[in-house]
Amino acid sequence: MPSPDSANQTPDVPGARRNSSSSLRRALSILMYLAEDGGHPQGTSLTDLATGLQMSKSTVLRLVGPLRETRLVDQDQESGHYRLGPQNALLGQLYLERLDIRRTASPLLHQLAQDVREAVHLVSFDPPEIVYIDKVESPQAVRMHSRVGGRQPAYCTATGKAFLAHAADDVLDKVIAAGMPARTPATLTSPEQLHAELARIRERGYAIDDVENELDIRCVAAPAFNHSGAVVTAVSISGPASRVTHDRLEEIGRQVIETAQALTDRLGGIAPAPR
Repeated sequence: MPSPDSANQTPDVPGARRNSSSSLRRALSILMYLAEDGGHPQGTSLTDLATGLQMSKSTVLRLVGPLRETRLVDQDQESGHYRLGPQNALLGQLYLERLDIRRTASPLLHQLAQDVREAVHLVSFDPPEIVYIDKVESPQAVRMHSRVGGRQPAYCTATGKAFLAHAADDVLDKVIAAGMPARTPATLTSPEQLHAELARIRERGYAIDDVENELDIRCVAAPAFNHSGAVVTAVSISGPASRVTHDRLEEIGRQVIETAQALTDRLGGIAPAPR
């Protein structure tokens, strides 16, 4: 004989699970619609929600009820329009507080190193320098001598220029004021050269250290962005100029951009439009 508790439970049957999953997906689609609906800054009406999501008004009302109870959705008392509720801010804050960039980036860095067969770095920015915060070694015999915790000037490194291309003017001024001495014959040593190079980086999406920081070392880097659209870290591929040749730069640039974009997505970031 079934127990009293079991008699009150919803049968665990495929149809019930499908219906529950479908309802969850549609409820989540309401949240995403409100998050992305920039055309209604004062909130979205029930009619617009139903039309935009191709649902009936009764379905939207049924699904939005639990979202309102948990403050994931708020409803304006006067207009009746719906908008994201304050609980989303709390969830976002908790997510960001608990985010470990190195751990989040690690599988992406290892995959990139495997694909390109060169050293891959993850860096942070401490103007006027960049700091290596993670590294995946090249599987090849000749390797980079960089180390986690090591520092390099921002103006002549690919990762540094990836940061500077999106930095505020005062940050760029601080880097320039720290000096731009030639580290190799190819180093850009004037503010005018650097400004022109940063404009090219913003246009193509990746930065190049064309043997500018170390002799015989060429690097390609791309920035990863946080939720406010600021560069939070950068990913680079580095190797001997004999392997990271000019003929490979466009393809390597595409690969490092894809990795940086994947990291941006995992960080909940927003990449600005090319300019």
